[in-house]
Amino acid sequence: MNTKGQQVIQKWYKRKNWHQFPFQQEMEEAYLGGNSGLLNAPTGSGKTFALFLPFLAAYINQYPDTYKTRQNNGLLMLWITPLRALTNDIRKAMQEVCEEIGLPWRIMTRTGDTSAAEKQALKTKLPEVLLTTPESLHLMLAQKEYYKIFQHLQVVVIDEWHELLGTKRGVQVELGLSKLKVLSLKSEVTDQKSKDSGLRIWGISATIGNLEQAVDVLLGNNFPKENTRMVRAFVDKKLVIKSVIPENIESFSWSGHIGVRLLPQVMDIVAKSNTTLIFTNTRSQAEIWYHAILDNYPEYAGIMAMHHGSLDNELRNWVEQALHAEALKVVVCTSSLDLGVDFRPVDSVVQVGSPKGVARFMQRAGRSGHHPGAVSKAWFVPTHSLELLEGAALKEGIKKGIYESRDPMLLSMDVLIQYMVTLAVSDGFKADELFTEVKSTYAFADISRSEFNELLDFITKGGRVLAQYDEFLKVEVENGVYKVNSRRVAMRHRLSIGTITSDVSIRVRWLSGGSLGTIEESFISKLKEGDTFWFAGQNLEFIRIKEMSAYVRKSKAKKGLIPSWMGGRMPLSSQLSAVFRDKLDEVAHGIENDEEVIALKPLFNLQAELSHLPQSHEFLIESFKARDGHHLLFYPFEGRLVHEGMASLLAFRISRIRNFSFSIAMNDYGFELLADEEIPIEQALEDAAFFSIDNLLDDIQHSLNANEMARRRFRDIASIGGLVFTGYPGQLVKNRHLQASSSLLFDVFTEYDPKNLLVKQAYNEALAFQLEEFRLREALQRIIKQSIVLKEINRPTPFAFPIMVDSLGRERLTTETMEERIAKLTRFDEEVKIEKKEKKLPERKGVSSKRRF
Repeated sequence: MNTKGQQVIQKWYKRKNWHQFPFQQEMEEAYLGGNSGLLNAPTGSGKTFALFLPFLAAYINQYPDTYKTRQNNGLLMLWITPLRALTNDIRKAMQEVCEEIGLPWRIMTRTGDTSAAEKQALKTKLPEVLLTTPESLHLMLAQKEYYKIFQHLQVVVIDEWHELLGTKRGVQVELGLSKLKVLSLKSEVTDQKSKDSGLRIWGISATIGNLEQAVDVLLGNNFPKENTRMVRAFVDKKLVIKSVIPENIESFSWSGHIGVRLLPQVMDIVAKSNTTLIFTNTRSQAEIWYHAILDNYPEYAGIMAMHHGSLDNELRNWVEQALHAEALKVVVCTSSLDLGVDFRPVDSVVQVGSPKGVARFMQRAGRSGHHPGAVSKAWFVPTHSLELLEGAALKEGIKKGIYESRDPMLLSMDVLIQYMVTLAVSDGFKADELFTEVKSTYAFADISRSEFNELLDFITKGGRVLAQYDEFLKVEVENGVYKVNSRRVAMRHRLSIGTITSDVSIRVRWLSGGSLGTIEESFISKLKEGDTFWFAGQNLEFIRIKEMSAYVRKSKAKKGLIPSWMGGRMPLSSQLSAVFRDKLDEVAHGIENDEEVIALKPLFNLQAELSHLPQSHEFLIESFKARDGHHLLFYPFEGRLVHEGMASLLAFRISRIRNFSFSIAMNDYGFELLADEEIPIEQALEDAAFFSIDNLLDDIQHSLNANEMARRRFRDIASIGGLVFTGYPGQLVKNRHLQASSSLLFDVFTEYDPKNLLVKQAYNEALAFQLEEFRLREALQRIIKQSIVLKEINRPTPFAFPIMVDSLGRERLTTETMEERIAKLTRFDEEVKIEKKEKKLPERKGVSSKRRF
């Protein structure tokens, strides 16, 4: 028999003329049964209501006669999202439901965009539902008597858990949940002891490859399995994916990440759609596409907008509201619109360039037709020829349900140090109690008591080497309670809470007043007065920098620089690269089922004619001699980061035969070694250890400057762990000063405390994230089982050409344009004839990834 709460919810569904999906019914049963767990549902399937409505039903069951009159219940639901942009949309939907059901509730948000007055109002009167971010949760834990905020809490929902899993923000969430679970157990304020009592924890996730593990990470180690549920929405979400095929594939770009040559075809899609989102992979690319559309299709001025994370919050909010109001025809955007925001008018999505992952493409495709029963339509736009095969691989991956896993981060000591000080800033903590709480999380299940004690020693005494510096003695111990007594330390810590690190940002302001957004200091610092650059859809003239703001005015110049942001290029995921290799195997066997493969047939025929098309059991290596030296090209098809590590590793192993100076270039498909003398590859291949994983870590240490890589990782670790202070609002510390401070600390630890946990973490992160050491190991194990095909070629092949073009893009010392240098490459046959007459080959200069062995 249905409960009172279920009856109210069912009546609401009927009034809306909506149908409750089976997964929503299952979610209702699981929630009302007192369970916690994970809701796995595709975007646009109604997953927000699937969790929110059962929560309302449980409340109505608790107060069946007074639920319409009870007010000031305290905080009952905490909804955590990874993006601030999600909170407004979800809040409006929740508030509308409460009003229609008759609940006199307040639904509020607390994020970095919330005003100081609103935050103060939250302290005096809590809403029943609060939407927030991981950082804001920890800021609440940093308040005095924070336990009062959560004393009535019934459920915590982690929205878009797949986006947080595998990041330090995810570790933040794990630690925050460990504290909320303990507070729930300690709380004696419960209105009714029943199966509906007690804290529930639910995550919402799109499909990923390790859903079961995602539940374990979310709930922690001590959560009872009998109260854990996985609810999966097997909604028949119709998805139509097409690739935009260049008219003449032979003349299409060989390499690049812009793709504007296909602008006319993209604008045909826009013209035939109500509203289109054009997704780009970087903010720079979004700026370029926005201006390309304005320059070539001026009629879209006023019905087009741009949305990315560096734009001012007011501008982003305006774009989102305009999308809701169906006032925009097209929006050029980045991952800032990837998640959960419901824009029903959007009926088409265009993805410019490979998203490098199946799950990411699914997420973006789901932005169109974002409601149950609607068809999602997505177009894939390649930015260079071979990327078309990635389009075929994306379709195949979605068809077969091959999704990327999000591996959880373990033992992130910098995040734990920050969390310790957060608790010490508020009401303090006892070491034994906190150790038990921390051990209950998945991230710190394996932390030892000696490691925990080392962190305690670090925050109270500065550890082994910083004891003489008051700056690092933040926490004091009083009667066994670890507390921060300094108001200055407390204020600086609250300003530093969070794990998102980037270059120092400079706010861009009009001379006449108003803000456009933020640009990284490294870009602004290169500008001189009068320089022009494109940002936020405007052509701007740089005037001056004052107090961490760059002042600008409009410029009439037709040319300008495009800002660049760190972390622009994403590597090919292991799952997508595996499907890509399968597609390549089909090509080698003459299977042509995909429109992309058919379009690429001329290039594949040329590859087979000049060299070889490798099958799945083969590993292709190409070599040729040119004026600039001896080229050796390898094709693992494993992604840029793996290739960077493998290139250096194999170059080092070749150098054991004799000393060489190599230039290294790579892309997602392969890598190139270039030397000024013949490379003894045949001799190297005779050695069984050439592709071996034996002594892999030692060889990586010798082949790469592991110390420098760890030093770069340490800067972020030092910032998160509170070793360096990034500055006050409007008075941020300059990027170079942060780097210098963290480098100095790294050197001190390395010399005087080599077993320091943060230094160890820096080396581990460099291997895991910068080189993807686990994938590198797997790739080598795969290659060693394959047949090596060594081809000596006379000219660059379709596989080789993109790598060589990519390496040209990284050369710095040149007076030639990219077009002039590519033209030289395409005249390669002439060059070969000339080269044969020459006795000495000059060394290629200026390649940024050059290494000597």
